[in-house]
Amino acid sequence: MKIAIIFVFIVFFTTSTEDKDVYLCGPNGAKKYHFSETCRGLSNCKHEITKKKLSEAKNLGLTICGWED
Repeated sequence: MKIAIIFVFIVFFTTSTEDKDVYLCGPNGAKKYHFSETCRGLSNCKHEITKKKLSEAKNLGLTICGWED
C-alpha cells in the first residue's frame, strides 16, 4: 500500500502540464490558447497558427479557449 501511495505521489508531482504545446492564432495579439491545432476556436484564424509551450502562453496572459474549457 505504501508503495502505491508513493508511486501516485511521484507520478502526480513529476508530470507537468506546463510543458504541453498549445496553439495560438498568429505570433502576436492572440488572447486565447488552444490544446488542439484543429480546435473550433481556431477555425476563423486569418494568421499563421503558431505553437508555444503552455507556460509561455500563460506568462503572456492568455487564457484557454472557450470551446476547450
